[in-house]
Amino acid sequence: MVRGCRAKVDSAGTAGYHVGEGPDPRSVAAMRAVDIDISGQRSRKFVRADFQKFDRILVMDQANLRDVLKLARTEEEESKVALFDLSGAEVPDPYYGGDGGFAAVREQVRQAAEAWLDRDFN
Repeated sequence: MVRGCRAKVDSAGTAGYHVGEGPDPRSVAAMRAVDIDISGQRSRKFVRADFQKFDRILVMDQANLRDVLKLARTEEEESKVALFDLSGAEVPDPYYGGDGGFAAVREQVRQAAEAWLDRDFN
């Protein structure tokens, strides 16, 4: 429950390189630092059925935006898709950086999530 509203949040990639794998240990540590346990998550690939399953599909960067929009078959499906950061900034992939990159991305995502909640539920 967030700000008095219920939201189901899911995560999926546009490539299937790591399907079934757990999160990067640095990501687990960055989230654990704010008392969130993501260690049980498993990677999955975004599929067409996700357009029916979710009201909003937020992507991290322009490449993911293009990949997801290619799967959309209707204007309604396309209208569900947007960059996660309302300012139009991309969420960087922290994989090749140090541990601090994961904490920085966590904070960018937290701020963007709060902005989306304010936009969609206020």
